[in-house]
Amino acid sequence: MATIEIDNGSGFCFGVVTAIRKAEEELEKSGKLYCLGDIVHNSNEVERLESKGLQTITHDDLLNLHNVTVLLRAHGEPPETYRTAARNGINIIDATCPVVLQLQRRINARYHEVLPDGSHPQIVIYGKKGHAEVNGLVGQTNGEAIVVESLDELDKIDFTRDIYLYSQTTKSLQGFAAMVDEISRRRQAGFEYFDTICRQVANRMPCIREFARSHDIILFVCGNKSSNGKVLYEECRRANPSSYQISSPDEIDPSWLNGKEKIGICGATSTPRWLMEQVRQAADNLLHQNTPHC
Repeated sequence: MATIEIDNGSGFCFGVVTAIRKAEEELEKSGKLYCLGDIVHNSNEVERLESKGLQTITHDDLLNLHNVTVLLRAHGEPPETYRTAARNGINIIDATCPVVLQLQRRINARYHEVLPDGSHPQIVIYGKKGHAEVNGLVGQTNGEAIVVESLDELDKIDFTRDIYLYSQTTKSLQGFAAMVDEISRRRQAGFEYFDTICRQVANRMPCIREFARSHDIILFVCGNKSSNGKVLYEECRRANPSSYQISSPDEIDPSWLNGKEKIGICGATSTPRWLMEQVRQAADNLLHQNTPHC
């Protein structure tokens, strides 16, 4: 008899849990709430909250709103967002993750140090360009921080100047270590780096590898927009080639389950537990459909 197990370590991180709790509390009171960007990179959870009255808006929408309540998600926002809200009489529910908020403050403080020549320090951020969290971090430097996604982009850095390296909180420790090694090799001036990766995310790496290895097949559940999901899914695939990424139960291919005795279900820090439960139920139904009856 095949077994199906959901990884207990998978699911929302505390930052996402807090953002959703704050959204639900406000929706319970008023029945309407604006959220600047997807509250979480999972369309299923976004749709669930939208059915309760949540309305997702863009930064352009924010410019035209007045005297409403807007939730800022866990990813954080640049200072300009707060200035816009103040000008427009917008009430902010700030759900910025404490780890992200601390990182914003550190980058802001470093950037506003004035060097002897009157310039600001050279801030480098290891992260995904255009990602909501990274936009918030770059905003702490008036848009001057250099964002690098890979070693191929290090030519953006002026190696004759002092370098201060930080990381998006959801990047991999291995990727950050590679950045540090290469910058150290090429630097011609001072270099300081700060490991600002969230340990709740980073510590999931070895756990999810072990979970993947201990099952015949992995159904990895996450939305296509999830940066963290892409990283964790690749960890699953490296540990177990029979790993498949899906965003909903109806994406399960029944042939994947043929002959598999131990089925594992896991997900990203943006994957709701209820969705993984639905995937478990769908997999169980498919197994029973394929079981011959005497």
